[in-house]
Amino acid sequence: MRPFAIDPTLEKDTIPVAEIGLCRLLLMNDSRFPWLILVPQRVGVTELHDLSPLDQTMLTFETVTVSDNLKRLTGCHKINVAALGNQVAQLHMHVIARFTGDVTWPNPVWGSGTAVPYETGAAEQFIADFKAGFQDGS
Repeated sequence: MRPFAIDPTLEKDTIPVAEIGLCRLLLMNDSRFPWLILVPQRVGVTELHDLSPLDQTMLTFETVTVSDNLKRLTGCHKINVAALGNQVAQLHMHVIARFTGDVTWPNPVWGSGTAVPYETGAAEQFIADFKAGFQDGS
């Protein structure tokens, strides 16, 4: 069996954050949106129903935990959660903080123009802040 690996497109477009249990957590390198991606560390999984019932439960728990922490950290108006897979077949869950004044509101973030990569140090600061809240639950 081949080892688990992040899809090359996800790897190119994201910054590693942590391994949180079932999932590898990534930050989308687009500073316009606080946007995290959970990728279950299972080989060959493309659909939610491909996961075992226990892994489905764990993915739900991790998605809710990440969503709650992201909302507390950003103070956003809405958390969007989605698993599309049209461009990247590997199962992954998007968790996106949305603000009524962001550049695409109220439309989806997909296809909304060119990503704006984080400036030097900004992604690292976001990740540190996220991890601090994730660990202490505050």
